[in-house]
Amino acid sequence: MNPVLPWLVLLAPAVAAVVITLTALRRPATAARWSIGAILVSFAASLVLYRAGATGETAVVWLDLPGLRVDFGLRLDALSLLMLLVVTGVGSAIHIYSWGYMRGDPGLPRYFAGLSLFSFAMLGIVLATNLLQLFVFWELVGVSSYLLIGFWYERPAAADAAKKAFLTNRVGDFGFLLGILLVWSVLGTLNLGELRTRLATTPPAWGAVATVAGLLLFCGAVGKSAQFPLHVWLPDAMEGPTPVSALIHAATMVAAGVYLLCRLFFLLNAPALEVIAWTGGLTALLAALLALQQNDIKRILAYSTLSQLGYMVMAVGLSGVGGNPSPAMYHLTTHAFFKALLFLAAGAVIHALHHEQDIWKMGGLARKLPVTYWTFLAGTLALCGAPPFSGFFSKDAILALAWERQHYALFALGVGGAALTAFYMFRLVLVAFTGPAKSQAPDHAHEAPPVMTLPLVALAVPTLLAGFWGVDRWYARQYGGEAAAPHGWAAHLLESFAHAPVAAWGGLLAAAVGFVAAWTLYRRAVSDPLPGLLGAPARWLRDRLYFDELYAALIAATQDLLARVVAAVDRWILAAGLVRGVAGAFELSGRLLRHVHTGNLQTYALLLAAGAVVLLWWTLAR
Repeated sequence: MNPVLPWLVLLAPAVAAVVITLTALRRPATAARWSIGAILVSFAASLVLYRAGATGETAVVWLDLPGLRVDFGLRLDALSLLMLLVVTGVGSAIHIYSWGYMRGDPGLPRYFAGLSLFSFAMLGIVLATNLLQLFVFWELVGVSSYLLIGFWYERPAAADAAKKAFLTNRVGDFGFLLGILLVWSVLGTLNLGELRTRLATTPPAWGAVATVAGLLLFCGAVGKSAQFPLHVWLPDAMEGPTPVSALIHAATMVAAGVYLLCRLFFLLNAPALEVIAWTGGLTALLAALLALQQNDIKRILAYSTLSQLGYMVMAVGLSGVGGNPSPAMYHLTTHAFFKALLFLAAGAVIHALHHEQDIWKMGGLARKLPVTYWTFLAGTLALCGAPPFSGFFSKDAILALAWERQHYALFALGVGGAALTAFYMFRLVLVAFTGPAKSQAPDHAHEAPPVMTLPLVALAVPTLLAGFWGVDRWYARQYGGEAAAPHGWAAHLLESFAHAPVAAWGGLLAAAVGFVAAWTLYRRAVSDPLPGLLGAPARWLRDRLYFDELYAALIAATQDLLARVVAAVDRWILAAGLVRGVAGAFELSGRLLRHVHTGNLQTYALLLAAGAVVLLWWTLAR
């Protein structure tokens, strides 16, 4: 392994972020060139490492304390190599697209500095060799997301969304930190390789805390990957620029949680994996339900991300102790391509409609934005799991895993989520791109410039073909197994139906049902018919089942309780016990001393004589 290339992959975006920030570049083109050039350098270096099949570690001493030595290192293996390509490849497309989408924004240098910092932080997570280093970059991802979600900080909604994302993630990260400390206290090391070695001996102390440690580590993934109940921040993160949404949802922040679970999979025991599987399955179904009544094009895609992340987390839990969580990474990889494509295509729509995001004010866009429409449709088909698109293979692998593990309840949740996914995505396509225009917004719509459409076409290629590239077999190497590759594309496509026919046909039938239902209801709709059919439940879904209101009430109640406790402590302990107690003590001592200071000379003489006798006795006694 060339020891320079991993450092080049990591540090190129960091250098760009520092240069743009410290030199206060006022020429947007210069800032864009630095940022785009840096991510392309990282992508090229990642491609070289991937082609060479480089593995191993390179490290320098970071902390050397009594009883604790921590290296700052970079780790290359099957898991990190392909993840580097995903982060830098998708990131490159988003960076290039950003130059067209954000052109003319006065904060463009600040935007590209934040984008480079975000990429640097995610690459640091992928390459980390120990838990402390991973946690540092984990927090840097949170800071970067805060800066980019709140990029238009003059908008109250954007500022609030940034704070909401930051604070919600702190809840999960606190549990993650406790998990790291628990692992270190029991196993005595933070290095990932050494942890695996020491765990092989199965220390008795670890068996007693394995479930707690695994669930605490999972808390970090719950926050970053927006799993229930910490899912509320992700839809509001749409207040940031659309390319930021693409980066968060496809290649960086939310992917970090699933990557963490796969990287630390060897630390998870059976009870923890069961909790993880159910959390993912419930999140997948819940998010799909919430997407049914969203009208903002970006929020619909946001809930689709929540749902797909649920599938990935469920796959990790279903893998079982000593199993192979490669289906989760497989779906993470294909999802990165088609979700980035969907968000960037949505950005092209928003750009063409002068920032209109309500799908019920669109319509007829397929004729005016043909490149955007066809690429968006490709992403939709991949998301719905239609063959031969990449999403079919990766989602089928997860459903097949649930069926093979005989976890039929989670299999049913997965199939139900697939039907709902097809329904809400084709609802979006039919309302926004087909039929007549529903407002004046589409009247002057025009296709985006090439700097925005070329990344769409580039991402459409892996959206269609990534299922044939052996991504699943590559990830399987990380966990000690690799299936033989089928000969030919047709054989690869049919393999899913031969290997797990119930899963393949179940997912396909569910998607077909969702499509037919959407076609029936929305083919000619000028307003949403679903509220009339569902009644009150439609309103509940539109209001996101009132999770935000519930959390606001819980926070307010908690604040009120804490305020009452603090007030009681202040009144009865600080004021009554300390302040008044000290005053009372001085008052009592004054009253006692008043009996001594009588002004009578005989009394003073008696006290003086008594004192002299005591002093003489003490001296003689010594």
